[in-house]
Formats: sequence, C-alpha cells, structure tokens
Amino acid sequence: MSTTPEPEPPADAPTPTASGPTLSDGLRFAFGTLTVLPVTVHRWDRAAGRVGMLCAPVAGLVVGLGAASLGGLLLLLGAGPLLAAVASVAVPAVLTRGLHLDGLADTADGLGSGKPAEDALRIMKQSDIGPFGVITLVLVLLTQVAALTEAYGESWALGALAAAVSATTARLALTLAARAGVPAARPEGLGAAVAGVVPVRGALLVAGLVGCAAAGAGALFGPYDIGRTVFAVVLTCGAAEVLLRHAVRRFGGVTGDVFGGLAETAATAALVVFALG
Repeated sequence: MSTTPEPEPPADAPTPTASGPTLSDGLRFAFGTLTVLPVTVHRWDRAAGRVGMLCAPVAGLVVGLGAASLGGLLLLLGAGPLLAAVASVAVPAVLTRGLHLDGLADTADGLGSGKPAEDALRIMKQSDIGPFGVITLVLVLLTQVAALTEAYGESWALGALAAAVSATTARLALTLAARAGVPAARPEGLGAAVAGVVPVRGALLVAGLVGCAAAGAGALFGPYDIGRTVFAVVLTCGAAEVLLRHAVRRFGGVTGDVFGGLAETAATAALVVFALG
C-alpha cells in the first residue's frame, strides 16, 4: 500500500523559534509538504503547520492552474476532451509524487480491512497495496477523468475552471481536517505534525474565502455557474467531512494517509459537480 512514506521533518529541519511564523513560513510549509515544487521549508513546527494548513488552498490553486493549463494547451493543439482530461488528472499526481493517491489507497485498505485501529494502521504502513486500495484508485481516477472529459467537452474554459476548483477545494479539505479537536492517530508523520493546529474559526474563514473566490470565478460564466461552483465547494467539504469522521472513529485520529484520502475524495466530488450539466 504505502509505496510513498508520509512526509517527515527533514533531518536538517530548523529548530522552532520563539517568534511566531510568518505568512512566508506558512506558504513554504504548505508548498513544501503538499507539492514537489522546489521550496525550502524554514520552519517545521506546529506553529508553522498552523499557518501552512491555512494556506493549503493556495498550494491547491497553483496545482489546479497547472492542470488547467496543460489541459487547455492540449485542446488548443487539437487534442480531444478525453486526452485533455487525462493530462489534467495527471498533473496533480505528478506535483504530489502520487502522495495523495497513495494515501487514498492506504486509507481504503485500512478502512476495508475491518480490523481494530492498531491493526488497520499497521496495514496502512505496509509496502504493498491491497484489493480495496486498487479498486478505490481505479474508480476514483476513472471518475475524475470521466468528469473532466464532460467539462472539457462543454468548453475548455469550464474544464479549466473545474480543474482549478477541484484542486483548490481538495486542499481546503485538508485545512478543515487540521482543525482543533481532530486528533492524530499516530505520534509521528504529517498527521501528528498538523492534527488540531488550525483554529476552528480560522478553518471556517478560509472555507468562506474559497467559496467566495469560487463564486467569483463562476460568475465569469453566468448565474448558473455561480451556484455550481459554490455547490462544488460545499459538496467537497461535506464529502471530506464524512470520510474524516469515519476515519477518526476507525483509526482514533488522522494520519498523513487520511489527509491524502481526503484530498482525493474532495477533488473527485468537485469534478462530479462540474460534470452535471
């Protein structure tokens, strides 16, 4: 299952300082943990993690714009909606080294095992992939490609909007999952580094900002798309929340794998909304 290990603090991670983290520290934390973009993380502590997880949708927006750009370029060069959709789905996978997809598969295997929390967490850390993980990956990727094909088939602009909104809201799901009151299932890994670091009010404020930004982007297409983009944000948050609560009940908290599963679940839910005309 876990072919890619959960992010750990680098061996030369800076020692936490008494001063509060800056916005730059938070952005570096977000891009350094959620993407493979060449960013130097200056601080790796829970204070920086708090700002970083609040900035997570910004990292998602950059990933989404990259996906939209590649899909749009292929359409411009004469490719069909299907190829553009495949390329757009591939970009987030590449920019995260497949970490979120790996987390989705691990989470599916852990939940599908039916084992107690300790055994399920051990299954999630194994290096192979189980049947639940395989089936979940196949269905999720097929759904993402099919949904984006529908969106690109309607117009390149709608496909680009879908790619950008889905990637952004996928990282919004991580902001909400890192809110206060959500425990870590293990004492190590990304889950332990960011579990419970985000104040609830801060998480809700970011969710509101993402919703407003999505509505503004949808307004460029017309009144219907304002509602569609806002509904996409709401649905992604709801779908991720259902998975989060189930994972917390089963595992006793969140892990880096659970965060990955939440991101892919949210992205898929958003793309399905854009496929419904």
